[in-house]
Amino acid sequence: MAKPKPKTEARTPSAAHTGTPEVTMPLTKPAGAPPVDAPATTAALDHLLSLSPWTSHGQVRTPKAVLKYGCTVEFLPVFDDKIASTGQPPLAAVMCTAYRVQTPPGTPPRPVCFAFNGGPGSASIWLQLGAVGPKRVVIQDDGYAPAPPYAVQDNPLTWLSEFDLVFLDPPHTGWALARDDDARKKVLSVDGDVAALTGVMKQWLARHHRWNSAVYLAGESYGTTRGAALADSLQAAGVALAGLILVSCAMDLQTLRFTPANDLPYALFLPAMANTSQFHGLLKGRIGASSQAAREAAEAFVEEEYLAALHLGARLSQDRRRRVARRLSELTGLHANLIEQHNLRISDQLYFFEALRAQGRIVGRLESRVTGPMGANRSRAWEFDPGIDAISGPYAMAGQAYFAQALGIHLQSPYKVINGEVNKGWNWNRGEAQGNHFASTTPDLARAMRRNPHLKVLVASGRYDLGTPYSATDWSLAQLDIPDDVRARLTHRYYDAGHMMYTREADLRALHHDVRTWLKD
Repeated sequence: MAKPKPKTEARTPSAAHTGTPEVTMPLTKPAGAPPVDAPATTAALDHLLSLSPWTSHGQVRTPKAVLKYGCTVEFLPVFDDKIASTGQPPLAAVMCTAYRVQTPPGTPPRPVCFAFNGGPGSASIWLQLGAVGPKRVVIQDDGYAPAPPYAVQDNPLTWLSEFDLVFLDPPHTGWALARDDDARKKVLSVDGDVAALTGVMKQWLARHHRWNSAVYLAGESYGTTRGAALADSLQAAGVALAGLILVSCAMDLQTLRFTPANDLPYALFLPAMANTSQFHGLLKGRIGASSQAAREAAEAFVEEEYLAALHLGARLSQDRRRRVARRLSELTGLHANLIEQHNLRISDQLYFFEALRAQGRIVGRLESRVTGPMGANRSRAWEFDPGIDAISGPYAMAGQAYFAQALGIHLQSPYKVINGEVNKGWNWNRGEAQGNHFASTTPDLARAMRRNPHLKVLVASGRYDLGTPYSATDWSLAQLDIPDDVRARLTHRYYDAGHMMYTREADLRALHHDVRTWLKD
């Protein structure tokens, strides 16, 4: 990479950027807690927005060509009215990392793909350095952590071969910030987040003269919640998307949250649990012979019997209850008595701790091929997810080094990969609704697909993902309120790894192939 362009700074960095990690700054106010230091955070935001963009250059060899690209990292302001305005101070900043292929003069404009991850509270480093960008963190195919030190390498399967790429880090992820408590309340919410990113993407297109480019979005995990809503928000704001890529879907929170009186996740998680149990050798007979046999058996059982049993509740006969428990045991490897004790309802937490309890192991949530050791007392306290811990350290350390050494970014506070405080303080209510525990953006996606006759959607699911299981995504997509001719523009592909399926080389290649095929089709 070439040396970055020197930066000009309008003021001395504030205390918020002279060594104090961002995680120590509360993002939401607990009851009775003092307010955050508004002057310090305001000064920190103003400082970020005063910085000149960091620029650098590089190249990557793909199977078909050597791509020479420029990289620009900049902070764009978020305004209440979604557009740049001189009449009000910005609410926040969003970090934009753009990779653009150098093309000869007169070449038609390349498509642009805006990409982001989820959380809420996650930076875009996972997609940027996992599958999409020109560099990739080296991770083992089996999902377990490699030994340090960690590094990035060229990614010949980068999506840069298809699009120019812009990675977005929303407020309080990466190095991005919000101005104060009031600003945080606005942007750390489903609708506020969508409004903020709608405005920032319009600014980026205007600033870089890309209004004549085809525009795509790619979101992962909560980024699919965000992406589905953005497809409709951008359409309303005058940006007609060409396509939307959703990786590890979380558009309907009701399908993912095990809460009282919500039986849907118990049915929707079962096929992915059966798939995982087969992988770990917990199933017997025909359904234990292959992952496909396990999945198909679980899917059939859900459709033919399990949903009805859950619906009946206490009205279920004792004979039928025992039969359901026995079949659930066959499909998961859990003991039938344990399943009956939990009223035929196997939650994610129950599965994580009980599936491999005899071996003293807990099953990973975001990568269920990975397991971790229980403590000596074999407690059921959820202390860590071995599926994400296996890769979070490598990504955080290799990413921080890449930003500093290759892109020339030298900010004193650390790049925030995952901000738990954002997640805890997120406002899930939409519109005027209050107390909404099941935010849903599938209506937004359905409306966007009906409004825009050229909008295509590609969905990618990992079969070993027990955070946003493929089987729950199947349900969400089936519920989209769209006619058959619109549904023809929807494609769902499956991969044999977890939430970040691209950490497995074979699935990285498959995903890249599926994206290219989808674009051509």
